[in-house]
Amino acid sequence: MTTKRLNVLFLPHPTRPEMFNPWGEDVVRALGDRHNFRVYDKTKPLAPQFAAVDVVIDHGGSAGTREMLDAAGFAQLWQVLGTGLDHFDLDYWRAKQMPVANCPGPFSATALAECAMMFILMLARQYPIGQATLKRGELYDPLGFELEGLTLGIVGFGASGIELAKRAKVFGLRLAVIDVREVGAAEVAQFGLDFVGKPADLDQVVAQADILSVHLHLNRETHHLIDERRLSLMKPTALLINVARGALVDEAALEKALLAGKLGGAGLDAFSQEPPNLNAPLFQLPNVIATPHIAGMTDGTSRKRAQCCVDNVDRIAAGLAPLYLVA
Repeated sequence: MTTKRLNVLFLPHPTRPEMFNPWGEDVVRALGDRHNFRVYDKTKPLAPQFAAVDVVIDHGGSAGTREMLDAAGFAQLWQVLGTGLDHFDLDYWRAKQMPVANCPGPFSATALAECAMMFILMLARQYPIGQATLKRGELYDPLGFELEGLTLGIVGFGASGIELAKRAKVFGLRLAVIDVREVGAAEVAQFGLDFVGKPADLDQVVAQADILSVHLHLNRETHHLIDERRLSLMKPTALLINVARGALVDEAALEKALLAGKLGGAGLDAFSQEPPNLNAPLFQLPNVIATPHIAGMTDGTSRKRAQCCVDNVDRIAAGLAPLYLVA
């Protein structure tokens, strides 16, 4: 198979260029010496850097601008090093007929599921309260609760939802999943699912779940999917987990429910406003555990996404269509 040597331009994260280690470095390692690789330098003129580019790799989909796309006249692919496209001007790229690919869920699913499971375990054992107790020099408090026999509702049974189901089943949790697709009998048996429903069944799962974890893309249909009404359906002891996108949950309504004692706790890795206002009451609560949007930030995710991007570079070099196109 004949392959060409391509010019690849990497766009670092616009506000966190230090994140090139490991995300960009893993791309360099996966690329080897098969293609010409350069990193965009914002201190130099833009147009010459894009003039002969074949593939642009955009860290997180937040680095590219319309001006960059307009200058990339010969590019064959705009590859997003990430999954979500809610910060990406996809309509403009489509209007310019520029193919766009991302690194979909399977490349970060393990990391997201592990973070969700961490939140569940920490909240079940009331980790923040336990730390405060220990620092006071006291013992035997708080009293945690066991997971075995409780119901975990997984909203979105894609890659990360499936990986969470695998881990949760080991802890003896009952699994109730919601997805728009058909979840067949083989998957029900493979993952030990106790209930499978469609979006119309979401209220039922929300009301019955002891733990609810959301694993969805953010779009018009999913914005504030977990709103004040649905939060009111949840058990007052229930936990809410969000390692996907902040605006899937109405944070103001979540804060209100937690402050009123109508919810058992929350584990949050993504927020409607990023970075969030850490002075908000939500972040002062002992039954809230929050992390700085790092659920997918693992060495494994970095290596897998890098390989995803490089596989597409190699495919274009070989005259093949890229994988995971979104436009």
